Amino acid sequence: QVQLVESGGGLVQTGGSLRLSCAVSGSFSSVDSMGWFRGKGGELVATIDKDNNSDYSNPVRGRFTISKDNSKNTVYLQMNSLKPEDTGVYYCNARFGDVWGDDWGQGTQVTVSS
Repeated sequence: QVQLVESGGGLVQTGGSLRLSCAVSGSFSSVDSMGWFRGKGGELVATIDKDNNSDYSNPVRGRFTISKDNSKNTVYLQMNSLKPEDTGVYYCNARFGDVWGDDWGQGTQVTVSS
Protein backbone atom coordinates (compact mmCIF):
# COMPACT_ATOMS: atom_id res chain seq x y z
CA GLN A 1 0.00 0.00 0.00
CA VAL A 2 1.20 3.52 -0.79
CA GLN A 3 0.26 7.09 0.08
CA LEU A 4 0.16 9.68 -2.66
CA VAL A 5 0.54 13.46 -2.57
CA GLU A 6 0.12 15.44 -5.77
CA SER A 7 1.36 18.98 -6.36
CA GLY A 8 2.31 21.42 -9.09
CA GLY A 9 -1.04 22.40 -10.52
CA GLY A 10 -2.05 25.95 -11.29
CA LEU A 11 -3.62 28.38 -13.70
CA VAL A 12 -1.94 28.81 -17.09
CA GLN A 13 -2.88 30.21 -20.46
CA THR A 14 -3.38 28.09 -23.53
CA GLY A 15 -0.01 26.92 -24.79
CA GLY A 16 1.59 27.10 -21.36
CA SER A 17 3.31 24.37 -19.36
CA LEU A 18 3.07 22.81 -15.93
CA ARG A 19 4.97 20.07 -14.16
CA LEU A 20 3.00 17.93 -11.77
CA SER A 21 4.64 15.88 -9.03
CA CYS A 22 3.40 12.84 -7.16
CA ALA A 23 5.25 11.97 -3.98
CA VAL A 24 4.85 8.31 -3.08
CA SER A 25 5.38 6.93 0.38
CA GLY A 26 5.10 3.31 1.39
CA SER A 27 5.97 0.26 -0.68
CA PHE A 28 7.06 2.08 -3.85
CA SER A 29 9.25 -0.87 -4.85
CA SER A 30 6.18 -3.12 -4.97
CA VAL A 31 4.38 -0.85 -7.44
CA ASP A 32 4.17 -2.26 -10.97
CA SER A 33 3.23 1.01 -12.64
CA MET A 34 2.13 4.55 -11.88
CA GLY A 35 -0.46 6.60 -13.66
CA TRP A 36 -1.90 10.08 -13.87
CA PHE A 37 -5.65 10.50 -14.10
CA ARG A 38 -7.76 13.51 -14.90
CA GLY A 39 -10.47 13.21 -12.33
CA LYS A 40 -10.50 10.62 -9.58
CA GLY A 41 -10.96 7.37 -11.41
CA GLY A 42 -11.46 9.35 -14.60
CA GLU A 43 -9.42 9.52 -17.79
CA LEU A 44 -6.08 7.78 -17.54
CA VAL A 45 -3.76 10.19 -19.34
CA ALA A 46 -0.33 8.63 -18.77
CA THR A 47 1.31 5.55 -17.28
CA ILE A 48 4.86 4.46 -16.59
CA ASP A 49 5.99 1.00 -15.53
CA LYS A 50 8.97 -0.37 -13.64
CA ASP A 51 11.02 -0.52 -16.81
CA ASN A 52 10.20 3.13 -17.63
CA ASN A 53 7.89 2.16 -20.47
CA SER A 54 5.32 4.91 -20.84
CA ASP A 55 1.97 5.24 -22.55
CA TYR A 56 -0.41 8.10 -23.13
CA SER A 57 -4.00 8.74 -24.03
CA ASN A 58 -4.44 10.03 -27.55
CA PRO A 59 -5.42 13.60 -26.56
CA VAL A 60 -2.16 14.18 -24.67
CA ARG A 61 0.32 12.09 -26.64
CA GLY A 62 3.14 14.31 -27.88
CA ARG A 63 2.35 17.04 -25.35
CA PHE A 64 2.68 15.31 -21.96
CA THR A 65 5.63 13.33 -20.63
CA ILE A 66 5.53 11.05 -17.61
CA SER A 67 8.72 10.23 -15.74
CA LYS A 68 9.83 9.02 -12.34
CA ASP A 69 12.74 9.37 -9.97
CA ASN A 70 13.04 6.18 -7.95
CA SER A 71 15.58 7.76 -5.60
CA LYS A 72 12.94 10.33 -4.62
CA ASN A 73 9.90 8.06 -4.88
CA THR A 74 8.36 10.69 -7.11
CA VAL A 75 6.49 10.57 -10.38
CA TYR A 76 6.19 13.59 -12.64
CA LEU A 77 3.92 14.71 -15.43
CA GLN A 78 5.37 17.39 -17.69
CA MET A 79 2.48 19.08 -19.46
CA ASN A 80 3.30 21.22 -22.49
CA SER A 81 1.15 23.01 -25.07
CA LEU A 82 -1.74 22.99 -22.65
CA LYS A 83 -5.29 23.37 -23.93
CA PRO A 84 -8.50 24.39 -22.14
CA GLU A 85 -9.73 20.81 -22.43
CA ASP A 86 -6.80 19.71 -20.23
CA THR A 87 -8.47 21.49 -17.32
CA GLY A 88 -9.28 19.29 -14.37
CA VAL A 89 -8.07 17.83 -11.10
CA TYR A 90 -5.15 15.49 -11.72
CA TYR A 91 -4.51 12.48 -9.52
CA CYS A 92 -1.77 9.90 -9.50
CA ASN A 93 -2.30 6.29 -8.57
CA ALA A 94 -0.34 3.10 -8.26
CA ARG A 95 -1.05 -0.19 -9.95
CA PHE A 96 -0.23 -3.51 -8.37
CA GLY A 97 -0.44 -6.20 -11.02
CA ASP A 98 -3.53 -5.29 -13.03
CA VAL A 99 -5.32 -3.45 -10.25
CA TRP A 100 -5.22 0.26 -9.49
CA GLY A 101 -5.15 1.17 -5.82
CA ASP A 102 -8.21 2.31 -3.90
CA ASP A 103 -6.41 5.10 -2.08
CA TRP A 104 -6.17 8.46 -3.80
CA GLY A 105 -4.38 11.67 -2.90
CA GLN A 106 -6.01 15.08 -2.77
CA GLY A 107 -5.25 15.78 -6.42
CA THR A 108 -3.92 18.98 -7.93
CA GLN A 109 -6.02 21.44 -9.93
CA VAL A 110 -4.95 22.34 -13.45
CA THR A 111 -6.80 25.20 -15.11
CA VAL A 112 -6.02 26.29 -18.66
CA SER A 113 -7.55 29.57 -19.75
CA SER A 114 -8.36 30.30 -23.37
